[in-house]
Amino acid sequence: MKNIEEALRWIVEILERKKISFQITGGFAAKIYGSKRSLNDIDIDIPDKDFSKIAEDAKEFIIYGPAHYSDERWDCLLMTLNFDEQKIDISGADSMRICDARTGEWTEMPTNFSESVWKEIYGINVPVISPEDLIAYKSMLVGEHQKEDIAAVSDYVRHQDIKYCGK
Repeated sequence: MKNIEEALRWIVEILERKKISFQITGGFAAKIYGSKRSLNDIDIDIPDKDFSKIAEDAKEFIIYGPAHYSDERWDCLLMTLNFDEQKIDISGADSMRICDARTGEWTEMPTNFSESVWKEIYGINVPVISPEDLIAYKSMLVGEHQKEDIAAVSDYVRHQDIKYCGK
């Protein structure tokens, strides 16, 4: 059984102990903003240079990388972990590229840590991708789950006073 809370606590403890900037992204960020769909994985962006700092602590859970990853949608540095049956994808924040399904063009999408929003999840304060940035990148992807996430995050934006990390 997936244990999202324990996996999140484990990886956040490593990131904080190693003083690594990070940001929760993807479907988990959408869930934090109100999406009701089931979670596939925990997506986290970190600076590309910091993968080596966490590799030792995470080595027994690594199922991919850290290595360059590329498919029809993503081009990035990636490390995939399996912690207590919960998948965690850690992506490079500096070199991230996404193929915009609307145009077929590759777009550079570096993480803007200063625009993160602090949210409490499971009693842990974590920086989360801004709703606007989340909508922007999910708009480049295809699938019903993307539409569901965009609708939920858009609804959140309409009803919240958002506090950004860098402001």
